[in-house]
Amino acid sequence: MTAAGNPSAGCPRGLAPAEQAHASDISAFVRRSPEGNTLQLTVRGAKCAGCLSKIEKSVQALPGVTQARLNLSNGRFDVRWRGDLSANDVAGTVSALGYGVAPFAPDAADSAAKSEERKLLIAMAVAAFAAANVMLLSVSIWSGHGEMGETTRRVMHAISGAIALPAALFSGRIFFQSAWSVLRRGHANMDVPISLAVLLALGVSVTETIRGGEHAYFDAAVMLLFFLLIGRFLDARLRRRTHAAAQDLAALQARTVTRLEGTEARSVRADEIIAGDIVLVAPGERLTVDIDVLDGVSEADESLVSGESLPRAVAPGARLFAGSINLTQPLRGRAISAASDSLLADIARMLEAGEQRRSKYRRIADKAVSLYIPLVHTTAALTLIGWLLAGAGVREAIMIAVSTLIITCPCALALAAPVVQVVAAGRLFRKGVFLRSGDALERIAECDHVVFDKTGTLTLGEPELVRSPHDQDKLQRAARLARASRHPLSRALVAAAGAGSVAAHVKEHPGLGLEAEINGVRCRLGSAEWVGEEASAATTSLQLWYVEGDSSPHRFLFEDALRPGAGDVVETLRRRGIGVEILSGDRQDAVATIASALSVTDWRAGASPADKVERLEQLRAEGRKVLMIGDGLNDAASLSLAHASLAPGGAMDVSQSASDGVYTGAGLGAILTMIDASSLARRRMVQNFSLAAIYNFIAVPIAVAGFATPLVAAIAMSGSSIIVTLNALRPGWKRF
Repeated sequence: MTAAGNPSAGCPRGLAPAEQAHASDISAFVRRSPEGNTLQLTVRGAKCAGCLSKIEKSVQALPGVTQARLNLSNGRFDVRWRGDLSANDVAGTVSALGYGVAPFAPDAADSAAKSEERKLLIAMAVAAFAAANVMLLSVSIWSGHGEMGETTRRVMHAISGAIALPAALFSGRIFFQSAWSVLRRGHANMDVPISLAVLLALGVSVTETIRGGEHAYFDAAVMLLFFLLIGRFLDARLRRRTHAAAQDLAALQARTVTRLEGTEARSVRADEIIAGDIVLVAPGERLTVDIDVLDGVSEADESLVSGESLPRAVAPGARLFAGSINLTQPLRGRAISAASDSLLADIARMLEAGEQRRSKYRRIADKAVSLYIPLVHTTAALTLIGWLLAGAGVREAIMIAVSTLIITCPCALALAAPVVQVVAAGRLFRKGVFLRSGDALERIAECDHVVFDKTGTLTLGEPELVRSPHDQDKLQRAARLARASRHPLSRALVAAAGAGSVAAHVKEHPGLGLEAEINGVRCRLGSAEWVGEEASAATTSLQLWYVEGDSSPHRFLFEDALRPGAGDVVETLRRRGIGVEILSGDRQDAVATIASALSVTDWRAGASPADKVERLEQLRAEGRKVLMIGDGLNDAASLSLAHASLAPGGAMDVSQSASDGVYTGAGLGAILTMIDASSLARRRMVQNFSLAAIYNFIAVPIAVAGFATPLVAAIAMSGSSIIVTLNALRPGWKRF
């Protein structure tokens, strides 16, 4: 099918002068390596799956190109190739399709997205003002049709034109520029019939006003633009927000690193580090490169990487990944690879792949409008020819054909999905669920398999002291040591003991525990090994041992409790025929305990971010549509690559940005609310598109028969929009 036959095949707005100036300098932005050439471009005007597919396929057809990946959320286009292909050829291929192109700059991309959003908002406000005022004048003309004199009617039409013409030309320039850009290259998109309908309505209205005719379509033109700009603005805002995940992750990577050069320590950018460099990691510092530890003994918080809630003891020979935090003592390590090849960078690439894959998702609206252009244009053309053959004059035939285009304007089609999204988002907001993606409702409703992370998702993510009988005196004395530490188990012990004093001169031994003298007696709090107990006594890492002098050690057990209602939610999902599994980076024993408590037989522990992505790809290959629920950086890639995803309110920013929705509260009931609301919203969208189709089925014969007067057209257009709005608002949402 050609672009002309596919309305979603392109939405470009042309090459801006500044971008044209950059075109000759594109070659300066190519990164060359033994593996090939890499170029990052900003593509302007690509707004739908059809745009993405057309651009990628055209560039992939160039000789030597091994990868062409466009991200619609930020406009970044990554191209890799081998051979003598010129960067200008790549840019020229994209430009020839009617899209703006320039070297990629993250700040410029975000600024451009904000500028586009602001431009759409202003255009929508102008169209709304014009529509409200022109409709008031139109009502006067309709109501006084039989009594109003020709002079009065002409004056009323002239006033309407004075308001509508500048407003329509200003608000419609977004559609006009896009339509002209593709038409001059021999293509077409959805903006072509929109522009045609608006310009024809204005042209016919001006002609009829000058000659004193009864009919004018000024109100139809500005109303059409207002309704369409609502959907375009909502789409632009949601696309900009989805880019936040990549920005948050880039912020984690954009740090400095202390590189050791002999005896000299130099602070350098992370991207200057190469494999083999010796780096110094201070206590409290987050790693931006993967390292093998050479010197030093410390503890590392790897919760962002593995999901493991407890710090890990590290010593020479241990490997730490980017994203981990060194907690207690300085470490010296050797970089395993450059920052661009670190675990964080891998997650960023998987995140990009997920955004790109979601960009290809064809929404219900995309599928509906794919039938709109050929159907309406063919109908209007046949109407023109039919009336000419029937003996009608040229003017009369043109008027009827134009009426056919106007009365079938896609107002109801444009509102069918956005109005449901707005209603659903408002209902979910009151339930503590926040949507972050425009098509999230549709994708969540399609999911038939749920994958849970464990720590912080199924569990609270914070250890609590098991409420078994404890010697209260020992608990209080142990807490005097624990108050000197930031270890999660120490914090949990302090929380159970309550307020109190801190022991003097507490010494912390990384990976072992705490030590101090209390009333002349040496006291220790930490691992079984640290207090002299056999290592076999440590049946779980969620425990602390306390010993005073030569007395017998006392054990404090902790648990990472399940979130309230987790069992009921899992059981409800199973009853509905939705598969459930747990995919966690945590320890084997911790995951096994939670899986047993929830009667989940399909689970995996110790899963890295790549392992999680691999599992999701396996489920996709099996035909499953996965809803991923997670909260950590190690979940970000899988959240982005899943068919749909949710994150709890306590999740880190990158994970929230990568997900389709965020829910608040300690329980998991919001997940069922989201699934139920998504199913209802999808049904309402399908109903709205059906109603819009029925409207066209009734309206087209009226227009073709020549009965589409301004009154009929206005009532039909307004009525179709009101019907889809009322359908979106009708009862059924009360339980959400």
